[in-house]
Amino acid sequence: MNKDQLIQVIEDQQQNRLSAAETVTREKYSDIGPLKKHKNIVIITGIRRCGKSTFLAEVRRKEKHSDYYLNFDDDRLIEFKVPDFQKLYEVFIELYGEQDTFFFDEIQNIEGWERFVRRLHDSNKKVYITGSNASMLSRELGTHLTGRYSQLELYPFSFREYLTCHNIDTGISGINTTPRKSVLKRFFMKYIKDGGFPEYVKTKQADYLKMLYEGILYKDILARYNLSNEKQIKELVYYVASNIGKEISFNSLKTMLGLGSSTTVKEYFSYFENSYLTFLLQKYDVSAKKQVYSNKKVYFIDTAAAEHLGFRFSSDKGRLLENIVFIELKRTGQDVFFHKNAKECDFIIKQGNKIHAALQVCTSLENKETRDRELTGLLEALNYYSLPTGYILTEDEDEVINTNGKKVQVTPIWKWLVNNQWLRY
Repeated sequence: MNKDQLIQVIEDQQQNRLSAAETVTREKYSDIGPLKKHKNIVIITGIRRCGKSTFLAEVRRKEKHSDYYLNFDDDRLIEFKVPDFQKLYEVFIELYGEQDTFFFDEIQNIEGWERFVRRLHDSNKKVYITGSNASMLSRELGTHLTGRYSQLELYPFSFREYLTCHNIDTGISGINTTPRKSVLKRFFMKYIKDGGFPEYVKTKQADYLKMLYEGILYKDILARYNLSNEKQIKELVYYVASNIGKEISFNSLKTMLGLGSSTTVKEYFSYFENSYLTFLLQKYDVSAKKQVYSNKKVYFIDTAAAEHLGFRFSSDKGRLLENIVFIELKRTGQDVFFHKNAKECDFIIKQGNKIHAALQVCTSLENKETRDRELTGLLEALNYYSLPTGYILTEDEDEVINTNGKKVQVTPIWKWLVNNQWLRY
């Protein structure tokens, strides 16, 4: 690259630094403190536009040296190649003097980037990088940076972060009082509709989610994996967005899409997951082989995105609630599966080699048929995994049910999301 061009990009990006007042402190930031104390490279991954650059800006604000920054998701860097990293390093020194901390956004856009980052690490430099593709980062890091990095995954706003964005208290004090409950319930209804992509939450621009999806589709999936089946891939995304929380079969989707192999469908899903767009949930089985080959359930990264990209009847609200719970479990790093034998339980959570929690999600238990279905599915899971207590998360019910020697805690989802101590179970 031309050196003057590089200087121009660096200086322009420095001018665009966000102030603290423009950002929402992400809950994941609490994990950064320990990572600052050792020399490991810090990798921040997540879907496009979930706030990784803003997160990195917050890290920069609290570092003594923070000028060595470049966002590679810039069209002026389209010709940037591996040899230009050395030129970049020299330009940094010329502009800001010698510093020991480097910040790189969307660095995976540059093929071979990991060699330069390894050189910095081996020279006792601290490096923070972001990327939008989990698999590619993992593959390159595993090849060249084994044992040299720590990885954080960032998702769109949690409900607590959504509340913070709207200047709503996220504390649990007074959570059962009528005024506090009313506020939280109102904003939870908005959260279901708005989702958690920071820019969309703030602007509500109608075309934003569509443009975001097209960026993921064309840059992170079609171009990155050199795919030509654009029509089938779009149809698959549409299907997932329209059927969140439902079981899928690779074979049936192969037929629906007119593809020659169910393996191709499986590969497409791996590309979606690598880009954090959609997720597959496995049925739990002590047999790893059975677990791999059984049907999966599908979920979407964000409820607003799913609503805009798919088709849904109004009666599917329960599926949206289930999606919110699933993403929260992913966000907090839970090892999650679903249970299905004679009955079904939406989520079971594994710690080590043991299942330690079971959860059902539904809109309401007022209907007797729904109540019986949710309870019998949960009780089957509790008995199967020898658990004393289970959880049913609903839109607005709060009660304790004692049945068949088991305790069932029914809790509003908004309360479960606000009370970040729920992990205690």
